Amino acid sequence: MTKFKHRIWLLGSLWIPLALVCGAARTQVPEEPGITPGGTETTARDYVIGPGDSLQIFVWRNEELSANVAVRPDGKISTPLVEDVVAVGKTPSQLAREIETILAVYIRAPKVNVIVATALSASSQVRVVGQAVSPRAMPYREGLTVLDVVIDAGGLSEFAAGNRAKLVRKGADGSHENIKVRLEDLLEDGDMSQNLAVQPGDVLIIPESRF
Repeated sequence: MTKFKHRIWLLGSLWIPLALVCGAARTQVPEEPGITPGGTETTARDYVIGPGDSLQIFVWRNEELSANVAVRPDGKISTPLVEDVVAVGKTPSQLAREIETILAVYIRAPKVNVIVATALSASSQVRVVGQAVSPRAMPYREGLTVLDVVIDAGGLSEFAAGNRAKLVRKGADGSHENIKVRLEDLLEDGDMSQNLAVQPGDVLIIPESRF
């Protein structure tokens, strides 16, 4: 066999294994839905409208029916052609579908979007109490975490027992769940497993150190 033919034969014998290796490299195992890279299952809770929230109501192709409204103390809103609709306790998408049903009497196939412009109701806020530099209530926003809340409150006070902190979360049935959060591990050691996602109505309690 000549040197040229030998090289052709050698390249041909290597092609199939090389193609298989490249194909395997391109094949990735898809991540399981709802599982974070760290392996923790995550659940999302839709925002629930509360009294005092400011809403932007967009009616597609009907600008005259769009409006910016505040949820009244009675829990209702009113927009052009839509009067006294209960908004409290509903998600923006639920409220949008209800407005579409009402507007369907007047216009053909209405398309409505509801956006929470400002979350001001108590049920829409996240509160920090105890040994924070500036305990406060803050509006909830999508993606808000414990670290965001602590930073917004100015961090931990000198006498805070950060590793004994807890998130108090109210369930749909009125019960309360206490979720332990080790804030010192998060802030000082960078333990991001403690950077929990917060939900509207959560209360972060930071106790005082015991001497």
